[in-house]
This record gives sequence, C-alpha cells and structure tokens, in this order.
Amino acid sequence: MARKVAIINMKGGVGKSTLAANLAWKISDAPWYKKVLVIDLDPQFNCSQYLVGASRMERIFANNAPTVRDIFADPGLSASDSALSKAITHVRPTLHYREGIDLIPSQPELSQILRNPAGKGLLLKRAVDLIESRYGLVIVDCPPTESLFTTAAYLAADYILVPVRPQFLDTIGLPLLEKSLNEFEEMYPGEAPKFLGIAFNAVRSIKSRSAQESSQIVKVKRVANQKKWNIFRTEIVNSESFTRGSEQGNPISSTSHVRGNVKHNFDEFAQEFARNIGLRRKRR
Repeated sequence: MARKVAIINMKGGVGKSTLAANLAWKISDAPWYKKVLVIDLDPQFNCSQYLVGASRMERIFANNAPTVRDIFADPGLSASDSALSKAITHVRPTLHYREGIDLIPSQPELSQILRNPAGKGLLLKRAVDLIESRYGLVIVDCPPTESLFTTAAYLAADYILVPVRPQFLDTIGLPLLEKSLNEFEEMYPGEAPKFLGIAFNAVRSIKSRSAQESSQIVKVKRVANQKKWNIFRTEIVNSESFTRGSEQGNPISSTSHVRGNVKHNFDEFAQEFARNIGLRRKRR
C-alpha cells in the first residue's frame, strides 16, 4: 500500500506546496519510480497550479471538473472508484519523469466546506483508502490553518512532514501544530500519524545566514529535542530556482539556470525522505 505523507505547518509561506510538488516529481523518478498521488487541500491551490499550470487549472474550473472539494461535498464520491477517478488529473510526465503523477486539485470554493464541517472528517481517508493501491506515495498538501482539513489530513496520512523556515514568524507554527496534534489524539486515540520530522527549508549557508536565522535554528532544534521530534539532517538550501521552477512548472532538477549544488541538495533530501518512510528503490 502507499506511504501517505501530509505536509503541514500552521504557518503559511514556509514552502509546503513547493516541497510537495518537488518531492512528487523526484519520487516518481529514479531510483524509486513510484506512482505518486498529490492531494491539494489548500483553497489557494498553489500546489495544483505548480503541477499542471495556470491555463490547465483555468480549464478545470471552467469545465466544473471535480476537485478535492467534491470529496467533502459529495460523500458518494469517496464510495465509488469510478466517480472518484473523475476528480483525478494526470500530471503530464516530462522526459525524465515517465512514471507520472496524479493530482486531486483544489479550488478556492473548497473553503465553503468549512461552513458545515460536521461529519466530514473521514471522507478524505475513505477516498484515499479506495485508490491508494494504485500508488507508491500519496502526498497531502495542507492549508496553514487549523480546520476540518487538518483533521482530514491527519486521518488520511501515515506521517506528517513539517517544513520550517529559520525565521521568527515561520517558527511560531510549531507550538500550534503540537496543540493541534494533541487535540486530535484526544478525539481519535491511536489514530495520529507519525511525526516524520522537521525539514529546515530555504536555509542559507552558514557563512551567509543572519544571527537571527542561526538563533531560530538552535531554538527549533532545542524544542524538537524536548519533544523527541526528528529533524532531517539535510537542510533544503535557499535558492531563487525554486521560485523560478514554480513559475515554469518544472521540478527543481530541470529548472532553467539551476545550480548543480541546489539539485544535489534536493536529491539528498529526497533520499533521506524516502529512507525515513521506507520507500524501496525500484529496479529497472
């Protein structure tokens, strides 16, 4: 069955969507060659737009094609394989990513579900349970605020991955996340996903980082040690290539003018990620 990972932080702007898209592209390629499903749970749909492009998202909206909103709006969707398949958009593989990625896109109207959230927390899990045998990895890109969608992601996922930028306003999401997990455990004993780890994102080199950045890294590590939270050894480097890649709709490895050290760094992070969730390499 698929490994299911929710990427979450109770603070926006930490790079969740960019990380989700690039991990999907990487794990679908060598040496893993896994079929990947990305579920965009954020009404801002940044991850969806990154993976399929703005023009394709416009067509999805114009055609009223099913999105992740329909999973919560129509309980019958998560009870039928054929119905659910209509909400899945295939991400066109590039030359180097032939195994492909599937996407259940988001849309701004997803936020309307929050007006009547009662009884909808399990719907995403039911949908994922229905189709997970098709995939080696399922990635859930979560919104940065506590809501029904947070509960849905916890219930659907095996692990949570927490990207953190070493800045004061980006690290304040950690205590909110801890509170969220504790409250979830009280409501659903034994159902909480495993804490895969904290991933430092957009980190400058030791020589160029500010004193405040260094202080925040030390602070997060101290809190993580107290809570016995894993921290990824590989820190994702700060690079404008990630922004350029999202604009181009390209993974970091094929973004124009990307430096070799940036590609190598993300390769190392992906390898650590795959090891931590037990993904095996596939022989070709």
